[in-house]
Amino acid sequence: MDITGYIDRLRADLVAAAASGGEAMVDAAERLATTLDAAVRMALLEALSDAAAEISTELDGGAVEVRLKGRDPQFVVTPPPTPFAETDAADTESAGEHDDAVTVRITLRLPESLKQRVEEAANRSRQSLNTWLVEAARSASREPASPWEWRVGGKRLSGWAR
Repeated sequence: MDITGYIDRLRADLVAAAASGGEAMVDAAERLATTLDAAVRMALLEALSDAAAEISTELDGGAVEVRLKGRDPQFVVTPPPTPFAETDAADTESAGEHDDAVTVRITLRLPESLKQRVEEAANRSRQSLNTWLVEAARSASREPASPWEWRVGGKRLSGWAR
């Protein structure tokens, strides 16, 4: 968001108000406006930050932040989390199996690089991240159908035998 236009309008309004006092007053107003540029910019940024904080309190879990890029503020909006019943339950149902009638929510902390790889894998399989993770957990927690079910990973062959 470019706030330069707002600062320029304030400067023009100050000079216009000073015009009734003569040329010396206009000159003083122009010098004052130039000197106050940084202070006005900071005051506007503070007002934008306060507004973002106030909006964030109304978002019920979401957030609005003001960040500076150079001299210009940018708004970053983080939407509130999607209600569990609408997304996670639907993703679990679309996974194909109904192990339990009740679904639960967990927090999973992953290194950023692993998270990116998991998201890419979910996208490749055309599944939501939640559905992909549910399927991975199901696959990892079920026993192989037979003692001869082998998994191949990289250059190694792994599995189990009785």
